[in-house]
Amino acid sequence: MSEDKSRPPQDRPWESGWAPDTTRAPGTRRLWLAGALALATITACATAITVMNSEADQADSRAAEPTTLSSSAPGGLISFATPSATGTPKPGADRRRPSPTPTTSAPTATPSPKPEKKAPKPPKASSTPSKHPKPPSSPGISIRSVNFPDRYWRVSDGYVRLDQIGSGQREDATFQRVAGLSDSSCYSFTTADGRYLRHRSFVLVANSDDGSSLFRQDATFCPRFWSRSGTLTLESVNYRGRFLRHRNFQLRLDPLENSHQYYSDASFQIVSGLG
Repeated sequence: MSEDKSRPPQDRPWESGWAPDTTRAPGTRRLWLAGALALATITACATAITVMNSEADQADSRAAEPTTLSSSAPGGLISFATPSATGTPKPGADRRRPSPTPTTSAPTATPSPKPEKKAPKPPKASSTPSKHPKPPSSPGISIRSVNFPDRYWRVSDGYVRLDQIGSGQREDATFQRVAGLSDSSCYSFTTADGRYLRHRSFVLVANSDDGSSLFRQDATFCPRFWSRSGTLTLESVNYRGRFLRHRNFQLRLDPLENSHQYYSDASFQIVSGLG
């Protein structure tokens, strides 16, 4: 059979069992061309988008860079351009809206509200007390002998004597009576310059307080009153049974004697200060 006779007409393949060749789809060349065109279109679009994004990033970086002011700007300050919201600068925006020139003047501070009332001032601190504080100012007292009523205790060269007081000796014969340094129920006596009367080797002297316990005891005397009004004797707080008395007009601390002379020499009256 000839080749033409073995192939039935292609418009009726089912009549003789012949089927067309499907190994090659019709229009394959056109499909390849369409695919290549689509791929080229996608590549071009991606390239364009990449280029646009790169240009936008460069524009943002240029907008963020500081630009120096002209030489007429005071202080040589630096102004920073503010990028637009879209990221691309508008053409001619710098001509329509020039950047304001910064000034060197300091901003005016808002005054704080004044308080309605001033805070009270703290009280002034008292002056530092001296090592030997003086007793509070008062008229003072003087101590007069009972058996020599014209003679008073008086400090002379550091010792306490029983003297007649002249016009220039009144301050030496005036004392302050304060609470006892060793016993507050007893007495201590201070001079005008802040010294205390104390017994030393049983002799009454005027000394500065050295802060010792012995000094406080030596300078403390407890009153013992007699029946006669205003008359007393002064007993030592650390030598019980010894009283202050004058002997040869010198004040001493002597043990008690049961004699009229001793009672007379050891009896005194506290009167208003002579000074």
